[in-house]
Amino acid sequence: MDFHLVDIKKYYRKDVLRHFSEDCKCSLSMTARIDVTDLKQFSVQTETKFYVNFLYLLAKVLNSREDYRMVLRYPENDLVCYDRINPAHYVFHEDTETCTPVYSVYDPAYDKFYAACMADIVKAKKSREYGLDAENHINWFDASYISWVSYDSMNLELPDGYLYFQPIINWGRYREESGRLMMPLTVRMNHAIADGFLVANVFRLLEMEIGNFTGKPEGVPNEI
Repeated sequence: MDFHLVDIKKYYRKDVLRHFSEDCKCSLSMTARIDVTDLKQFSVQTETKFYVNFLYLLAKVLNSREDYRMVLRYPENDLVCYDRINPAHYVFHEDTETCTPVYSVYDPAYDKFYAACMADIVKAKKSREYGLDAENHINWFDASYISWVSYDSMNLELPDGYLYFQPIINWGRYREESGRLMMPLTVRMNHAIADGFLVANVFRLLEMEIGNFTGKPEGVPNEI
């Protein structure tokens, strides 16, 4: 887990950080729909899992800026930026209606990430334990798929004043809208480390990366 300490005096958002970590502790979340038509087509054509493909692109986006890799460490109470953050996602067990956390390591090489993530999922499916180990996975971000509904809004609460800086991402089922597959996505971040631009930028970057990944740049229509 390589990281560097952030020099608060030189940090470009130091005034915002101070205000929202001392005067007004709060978080913000945003829900919007993203176009996943081309990613679905890619997954079908390549016989790969849409879920893992999306998780890879999500991790790629969140690793693309230092703003998304910030962690406030306890009890040191220092701000650090990790060289890499990884997705902590979940396997749902139909028989027990419970989840098992899956800790997958992000690799910028798609093939390596895909193979390792699939192996992680297979292993987690054999377990019925919750097995959350946040203490030893500090540079992991939470990524949770709500597969039962294509929702319109979502809000996730943490204890008042708790300065949890890692992104928390949720997404639901995609649905067809005007000939495209649109998927709800919710991004939650602490306001001390992110403002509206940085949260909204996750959606913008994801759609751009989907276009790059599938070879269909944004704005090029395609049949479902």
